Amino acid sequence: MTAANPLQGWRVDRANIRYLGENLQRPECILAMRDGTLYSADARGGVMAIAPDGGQRFIGQKADPRRGGGAFEDRYLNTQGTLPNGLTFDREGRFLIANFGTDALERMDWEGNTETILAEIEGRPLGKANFVTRDSRGRLYLTVTTRTNPWTDAVRDRIADGCIILVDQDGARIVADGLTGTNELRFDADEAFVYVAETIVRRISRFAVRPDGTLGPRETYGPEDLGGTPDGIAFDAFGNLWMTFIMGEKLAALTPEREVLILLDDAVPEASAAYEAASRGETPMTPEIMAAAKGTIAPWMASLTFGGEDLRTVYLGSLQGTRIAFFRSPVPGLPLIHW
Repeated sequence: MTAANPLQGWRVDRANIRYLGENLQRPECILAMRDGTLYSADARGGVMAIAPDGGQRFIGQKADPRRGGGAFEDRYLNTQGTLPNGLTFDREGRFLIANFGTDALERMDWEGNTETILAEIEGRPLGKANFVTRDSRGRLYLTVTTRTNPWTDAVRDRIADGCIILVDQDGARIVADGLTGTNELRFDADEAFVYVAETIVRRISRFAVRPDGTLGPRETYGPEDLGGTPDGIAFDAFGNLWMTFIMGEKLAALTPEREVLILLDDAVPEASAAYEAASRGETPMTPEIMAAAKGTIAPWMASLTFGGEDLRTVYLGSLQGTRIAFFRSPVPGLPLIHW
């Protein structure tokens, strides 16, 4: 008999949501450790370490001397620094950073010393580096949201110029191209497939992983339209793929049977309806529409990660929040590679 899905009929109780951290800047991606420590991307240009007792320590990036430094300015984004986006750890425990501001894949040590790993691909600028992870063999997979400049044109015009890049002992190469708004990327438990959020076209795509790390053809995983714009994704131990719908301000899950379950709804109805119409291409997308589509729990809900000793604590990252919301899940998360 197939076990019942723990998420069927379950929703997050808003009364049980708690918060951690203060005065954070764009805590888009969160890494959770066994001891309860969190590491959050920070728009001041670095990573904020948050201890279980709430103590905070900012690790600021020191500029790579080969590339210069300074603040990254973008009127659409809340930023005062280089704009780290996706985070993971390398095998030595240093931070790997997909930097949306410097358009590069970077490595940062615990003192903030930063080096550029990748800033070009196939003789062209890398583009908007969004998310990075590694597999059990140490291979890195990097998503690039778009190579259009300014990047906001890709959102407005739904331009399919995002990609997935593989970095291994043979160098860096594009292994999936022609994606639209490429965002977070995760492996399933067996690393047989890699899953990626294509935010702008409102779908999850997956690719079979070949023995050499390259990817098979793209296939849509779940509905062609999820009912929201997926940003962050994470698997739980049952096989549900959790998703944040950025600006839709919902937390959802895609079951193994490809059913979409809404687990938390923090949308402002009128603003959300305007954003949804624009994201489906029915009306023009404008900065004003995007700015209004903001909830209160994790404003511009952008990511999620499982943590806590039993991997049943869910932390929500956001683009407009200054703290991290968290709650308990009925099912543990799938451990990430650093766990």
